[in-house]
Amino acid sequence: MTGAAGFIADVALRQAGLPPSRGLHAVGGGDVAAAYRVESGTRQVFLKVGVAAVALAAEALALEEIAATRTLRVPSVLACGEAEGSGYLLLEWIDLSRSGDWDAAGRQLAALHGHTAARHGWRRDNIIGASPQSNSTSAVWSEFFRERRLRPQFALARAHGLAPVAALEARACRASDALLVGHAPAPSLLHGDLWRGNFAFDCRGRPVVFDPATYYGDAETDLAMTRLFGGFAGSFYDAYAATRRPAAGEHERLPLYQLYHVLNHANLFGGGYAAQAIALIERLAAGD
Repeated sequence: MTGAAGFIADVALRQAGLPPSRGLHAVGGGDVAAAYRVESGTRQVFLKVGVAAVALAAEALALEEIAATRTLRVPSVLACGEAEGSGYLLLEWIDLSRSGDWDAAGRQLAALHGHTAARHGWRRDNIIGASPQSNSTSAVWSEFFRERRLRPQFALARAHGLAPVAALEARACRASDALLVGHAPAPSLLHGDLWRGNFAFDCRGRPVVFDPATYYGDAETDLAMTRLFGGFAGSFYDAYAATRRPAAGEHERLPLYQLYHVLNHANLFGGGYAAQAIALIERLAAGD
């Protein structure tokens, strides 16, 4: 892949108006695409390659939409396209750290969520990990979450042979409707896949987010994802809540919003995620 990646890197660099590559170095962190640090002239840039061009184009749009809010920092988009049958996305290189200003992160995420739209969804479909994510819009949040988030994951579970998970679709959807009845959140601009692996700090301690699965929806879904895999400081949540007051019932909706991501992990990785999804559904159904 390195030879093809070098060719793709030069295509992307030309599109961005940058000098040809002086070096290409594989970097870790991606389950879906190959990632590289590219040396171009006196600067470094980040190259993602190996995912369908349409998915990377949606990611580029999401990064640009988040950047336009002037809230959380995201890497700047330099080029996006297709070469050698693979999509590519060329981004600003940011030296990242795991520590930084957690208070600012909470405030800035709350500010991002303050940017709203008329309907839940987004202008185009995208991916969550390697799974397709439908963003056809709806004015009703409970309908959007059931039809655009839960049901597609159960369809994938059937396709992947996860019969015990797929058999619980009706129960999960009934529980979702029961929890979301009367809940009408503003459609907030979301990162969409906000776990610790997609969040860091720059060299000045400023929060940085990347690898978005953006759409407009309930702001609580981003917070639910941060709690699913852990790693966010308590001061992050305190600063968020001080900026954006929690809605009644947030705690009860937390496992429902986490279910979407657990189902997706079950479909992508199998293992214990299927059992975790089943346990979450049983817990939600018990309160139905």
